[in-house]
Amino acid sequence: MKKAWGGRFSKSPEQWIEEFGASISFDQELVFEDIEGSIAHVKMLGKMGIIPSEDSEKIVHGLLNLKEKALAGELEYSVSEEDIHLNLEKMLTEEIGPVGGKLHTGRSRNDQVATDMHLYLKKQVLVTMEHIKELQAALVEQAEKNVETVFPGYTHLQRAQPVSFAHHLLAYFWMLERDYERFQESLKRIDISPLGASALAGTTFPIDRHFTAEQLGFSSVYENSMDAVSDRDFVVEFLSNSSLTITHLSRLAEEFILWSSKEFDFIELDDTYATGSSIMPQKKNPDMAELIRGKSGRVIGYLMGMLTTIKGLPLTYNKDMQEDKEGMFDTVHTMIGSLKIFAGMVRTMTVKSDVMETSVHQDFSNATELADYLAAKGIPFREAHEIVGKLVLNCIQKGCYLLDLSLEELQASCAKIEEDIFTILSPREAVKRRNSYGGTGFTQVRQQLKNAQAKLKNRLGQN
Repeated sequence: MKKAWGGRFSKSPEQWIEEFGASISFDQELVFEDIEGSIAHVKMLGKMGIIPSEDSEKIVHGLLNLKEKALAGELEYSVSEEDIHLNLEKMLTEEIGPVGGKLHTGRSRNDQVATDMHLYLKKQVLVTMEHIKELQAALVEQAEKNVETVFPGYTHLQRAQPVSFAHHLLAYFWMLERDYERFQESLKRIDISPLGASALAGTTFPIDRHFTAEQLGFSSVYENSMDAVSDRDFVVEFLSNSSLTITHLSRLAEEFILWSSKEFDFIELDDTYATGSSIMPQKKNPDMAELIRGKSGRVIGYLMGMLTTIKGLPLTYNKDMQEDKEGMFDTVHTMIGSLKIFAGMVRTMTVKSDVMETSVHQDFSNATELADYLAAKGIPFREAHEIVGKLVLNCIQKGCYLLDLSLEELQASCAKIEEDIFTILSPREAVKRRNSYGGTGFTQVRQQLKNAQAKLKNRLGQN
């Protein structure tokens, strides 16, 4: 079969080589973006008199017919046409005749594919941001219900200090807020049109790049035609932002996996997000959380792969850059799926507040309260730290906790301890009293919730 570029060649590649080099198996995902870009381009060709207006209109009509067929799933792609661009051009010619060959006037597959990818990522980043917002809303909903749910906070996966469970959940809200902002910031680097850069040097035809940019909804055009066709920074940035976001999801997934185990027993996941065992009837496995944790490696791997692919490429386009798409497509699907799953898991999980409350009475996470209490009475903090450390050791040896000690036993370690210490050592009181800005005190958490809700409400107003 004759190739679009075949005039220079005396023989065709063997089929297996053709299949190895073709990208149509995956870049058909760009079908709508490719048609969209082609319509803008051919309208410009007609406007500028580069091709007759009647030819431009005929080509637009043919492209719209192909779009309808694509929506209906009726297009059949061929490996022999290599990629989405040549496949659509062949289909267009079959649809409207030889005039379809005029579509490619003044452009190259190099600026065409770059345009497609900019259009695709612009849409998908906005969708990703919407799903981040949905997960944030789910976290806020659970936080609202659990402001006064006392929960053991951890460092080094060891009990550290009691906190509000809402405070813990909202930590992920603010991680996702930074993720949202990173994606939002990236849009200005995606929202640039490469169309009209042609292969690398521009074109001799009197094209209007600003017209096509406007038709496609881009806010600006690339200033340098070589940069336009070789730039994949916007893909790297998307993969980088996605890697960080899914890392945050992976951290929360790890917590869900731990919390839903019998050893912790702090939450129960809805059956929708769990699976059983083929051999052990009692099992309820947190598989969706585990999958998201696993998929973080997949997304991070695409980022590393993309950086490695482009690090040694001279200007401008090189065939290596065909490797820019599969990771991008898969990351889009992985991110959107993971965010949707997580929003559902958060909304439907059962929080076992009684288990959480019990757990903070069976540890030494209130030890800092006693050290702070002594420091407030004028004892140097390092000395107070040592006094409390010895008390904790004494409790461990006796098999009890600080609240189990009598006032006399406490005063034996320091005479400045008074009756009010039993209130101070209460886990709920320990949480309540931590009212420094951004702290876990109930008043502060309620203010934090208001700030988070205001963020979400402001976004709704922007939309």
